[in-house]
Amino acid sequence: MLGSPPVRLLDDRYRDDVLALLDADPVANVFVGSRVHAAGLDPRRLGAQMWGYLREGRLTAVCYAGANLIPVNAGLAAVRAFAERAHAQGRRCSSIVGPVDAVGEMWEILGPYWGPARAVRAAQPVMATSSPPPVPGDPALRRVTMDDFDLIYPACVKMFTEEVGISPNVGDGGVLYRARVAELIRAGRAFARIEDGRVMFKAEIGAVTPRACQVQGVWVPPELRGRGLSVAGMAALIGEALRTVAPTVSLYVNDYNTRARAAYRRVGLRETGTFMSVLF
Repeated sequence: MLGSPPVRLLDDRYRDDVLALLDADPVANVFVGSRVHAAGLDPRRLGAQMWGYLREGRLTAVCYAGANLIPVNAGLAAVRAFAERAHAQGRRCSSIVGPVDAVGEMWEILGPYWGPARAVRAAQPVMATSSPPPVPGDPALRRVTMDDFDLIYPACVKMFTEEVGISPNVGDGGVLYRARVAELIRAGRAFARIEDGRVMFKAEIGAVTPRACQVQGVWVPPELRGRGLSVAGMAALIGEALRTVAPTVSLYVNDYNTRARAAYRRVGLRETGTFMSVLF
């Protein structure tokens, strides 16, 4: 690759500058923002490196480099610089995720070295709302507790496997995934409708900043789909999230999942951008 301006490994001295970049688009940047708000920029606490692209001495773009590689506010020059850095250190991530233009360009550069990918999700609409849902929520939806773990965890595994194409139990036997599910439950960010010991609908709020939160893991058992459980469940979840978590609720969804997109529109979510994901 051709040489490009150097990329700097950032530390907490840049925290305010990084947060200013992230807060310029709090919905698109909610995942990275949640990590920086919680842990700062020290790689040991963050669980990742934060690369900064400086132009004329000013920080104009960053890239979260951990289990996910996520470019933020990255134009063509910044994307190329981040891709060069990523190529030089070798692939350490399980996915590249972010705005479609930046990720598409990054994958064009890295694909010949890191490919083939296990899956490429070329268009994933980002959806968000700051208003209460226009339809009634499910009164049976509730925050789950650790007493529900043995019911919720298998549903989480099924959702993950269906969405990502590989079980989260592969590799370490599910140790890390079990810990993450338990963390969300203890934080009060896992929700479900459970009837007679059966999970009818479930979802989690995975990332939270003072300005936005991101819903993930939306799942209804296949045999119960088409009955309106996701609409009622999402309406209840969005209402509770707006009251108690953050002033804007967001998510992103595969463009080909027309049923889910229709359900999300019914509860007031509107498209605000497009992501792309490359999965390894």
